[in-house]
Order: sequence, then structure tokens, then C-alpha cells
Amino acid sequence: MAEVICPKCGEKIRVKGTGGRKPKDLPVIFVCDKLRATRSVKQAAEELGCSRGYIYKVLKSEGLVMREIMTSQTES
Repeated sequence: MAEVICPKCGEKIRVKGTGGRKPKDLPVIFVCDKLRATRSVKQAAEELGCSRGYIYKVLKSEGLVMREIMTSQTES
């Protein structure tokens, strides 16, 4: 168990765990390549070991939409 200090009262509070799961940090190019290869968000998420929501979040953060990824050709 870890102890944290309350920012309001300054009292020590005991908490379980280490703060949760570490966030994934997959490069957007990996996500796009996997989407082009699988043509399925569900399958891409399974193969990358993340959620479908994470894929949409990565694309949104880069200003991309699914339609653009699925219709674009891989750059050579």
C-alpha cells in the first residue's frame, strides 16, 4: 500500500495499488498500417493489444478519420 498526501487537508491517506494500468503509446503509423492490413478496427485492436476506442483516440489526436485511412494507399 502506498501513502499519498491530500492536497486539501495535508493528511496522509493509504491507497491500494500503484495507480492503474500504464497507458499505451503506439505510434500512429503502426495503427494506420494495421488498419490498412486488416481492414477492420476490431481485428486491428486485437492484433495491437488495445481497445477499439484507443484506435479512434489515436486517429482523432492526429486529425485523421477512418475513411481516409481505409481508402488511402500505403506510401512507397
